[in-house]
Amino acid sequence: MWPILLHLHLIPAALYAVLGLYFWRARSASPAASCDLIPGMARFERVLLVLALLAHGFALSEAIFPGGEMRFGFSIALSLAVWLAICFYWVETLYNRLDGLRAIVLPAGVLVCVLAVFFPATHTLSDSSIASPVFRAHFIIAMLAYSLFMLAALHAMLMAMATKQLHHARLSRALASLPPLLTMEALLFRLIGVAFVLLTLTLLTGIVFTETLFGTAFRFDHKSVFATISWFLFGILLVGRHFRGWRGRVALRWTLAGFITLMLAYIGSRFVIEVLLHR
Repeated sequence: MWPILLHLHLIPAALYAVLGLYFWRARSASPAASCDLIPGMARFERVLLVLALLAHGFALSEAIFPGGEMRFGFSIALSLAVWLAICFYWVETLYNRLDGLRAIVLPAGVLVCVLAVFFPATHTLSDSSIASPVFRAHFIIAMLAYSLFMLAALHAMLMAMATKQLHHARLSRALASLPPLLTMEALLFRLIGVAFVLLTLTLLTGIVFTETLFGTAFRFDHKSVFATISWFLFGILLVGRHFRGWRGRVALRWTLAGFITLMLAYIGSRFVIEVLLHR
């Protein structure tokens, strides 16, 4: 029991939970849903979120690099992707009011931290892979792509919620301070565009350097198949956006389809291996 209570991931989980509870309490206490009356992120909230991110990052470093080796697994991959997504979110809030997105990213932060407690990393990477600069570049680019696509998926779901409420002429307090939908849509496709470039680089490094990284010739396994399918889905979405002006529900469906497929590429497969098959 005590090792669980002392787990490093519980510290950021508690900080994310406190911020989430404060967010909902502040919004429920607001007298109106006007964007001008609902305050944005207060300074102490920004500081507390930075502390949560620092604690989360430290917990991840200890989980991934225990005793000089490198371990990874579905829960740590998910936790790292969410951590990077929240970092990107924090930076984006310096330029846009995205209070409604906080209602999604903070619970996501709590969830992945708790998962990391009960499903620690068990897959140990070989020393040759860790020492390879190509592997490190591949790993960093892949995780950046994962996190940006995750943030884009959360952003798309938030837009869908706001659009639905606007159609019913009723906008909740949590979504009242969002920027105009056109601004959010531009931000969504900017995220997808950058993430698509990173995913392309991830696939290229995987194709060109597979033998260097893993010591085997390249083959289409489940990870590369799902990642390639996701690349095609997001590529079609960007082409459709450019030439056909895709937006709204169409963009949401393609975004979520591409994101789910990408999650199956590694996190989903590791979940099956570690949790369901216990291997």
